[in-house]
Amino acid sequence: MDSAESSRNKCAACFKQFNKMEHLVEHMRLTCHSGHEPICGICRKHCKFFDSLREHLVGPLPKAECSEQFLKRGCELCLIFFDSPEEAAAHKRTCQILSDQSSVPSGSRSLINKRIQAEKIGPQTKPNDEIYPVSAVSLDCEMVGGGQDGSFNLCGKVCLVDEEENCLFHTYVKPQIPITDYRFDITGIKPEHLAEAIPVKDVAEEIKKILYNGETVSRVRLVGGKAKLLVGHSLDNDLQCLMLEYPSHLIRDTAKYPPLRKTGKTSHSLKYLTKHLLGYRIQNGQHDPYEDAVAAMRIYKKMRSLVHEQKDGDGIADSDKTNNFASMKQADLEKMTPEALLEISRSDYRCWCCDAQQFPC
Repeated sequence: MDSAESSRNKCAACFKQFNKMEHLVEHMRLTCHSGHEPICGICRKHCKFFDSLREHLVGPLPKAECSEQFLKRGCELCLIFFDSPEEAAAHKRTCQILSDQSSVPSGSRSLINKRIQAEKIGPQTKPNDEIYPVSAVSLDCEMVGGGQDGSFNLCGKVCLVDEEENCLFHTYVKPQIPITDYRFDITGIKPEHLAEAIPVKDVAEEIKKILYNGETVSRVRLVGGKAKLLVGHSLDNDLQCLMLEYPSHLIRDTAKYPPLRKTGKTSHSLKYLTKHLLGYRIQNGQHDPYEDAVAAMRIYKKMRSLVHEQKDGDGIADSDKTNNFASMKQADLEKMTPEALLEISRSDYRCWCCDAQQFPC
């Protein structure tokens, strides 16, 4: 195959080359490249994961030209380029969140500490039926152990924060079955903390009032209504231990979001994501559900604020609808250029930047 043929069958997104055009078409059909993917600011290569882009820029074997430019005018957290080193330096001062900023805000610290010292954290001071003017809520639970070997996860403490990192609800939780391992080294929870804690069923009802925001469950499941987006990390575990269900289209899980996963499509820890996306460390010793909830919210807001190319129908998690290949004949597709194939390709997941259309950053 000559160089012209090889170049013609080169993917315009990830730069893979194929012997036949039909193989490139099949690649585009299955890969679902789109403008929502992390993209190198120099060579414009598309990557499926932020980890892949990081390896491309600063990994063990980075692309030399891109790496050289990235070191001069790139942000190691956002993985984006700026026009000059001065602009990059100015951006980094606001992009990186200092570790002392990850602590509880002064407005909530005294309330939370007071309740912990009293060995019982009650419901938040805001009335339960108040309509909170926020569009997303971050949830995190600290788990204690149940069962004979203490391996069964039970909720011992829960925290909800809004987009401004205000604490909406923070309480110890009394599980439905006896606790056999308080996991004190991680949770900091002692038996006396849960002696008069709120039963898990009552906690679940309080959380529902915040999340559903006065809407009926049936309406929320259909259209969302005024219900809030639920943000968190590995939310399946938290919802299970709280005996809660929530519509999947309203969940934003940092452990499942495709661009944030490892290249092997497994999940990163919240600690890793916070360090590499926000620039500070969490979980240094005992875990704090407020700190973890804030970290998940910051990661979500950072992903939501990304500026991506918007196309009609882009961002909907349905490959038959997001890609236009199914409605076109194979022969017609093979006549198109790689750039034209990329133009009609769509993402196979709903990008969080699409939330900004309904929920402004």
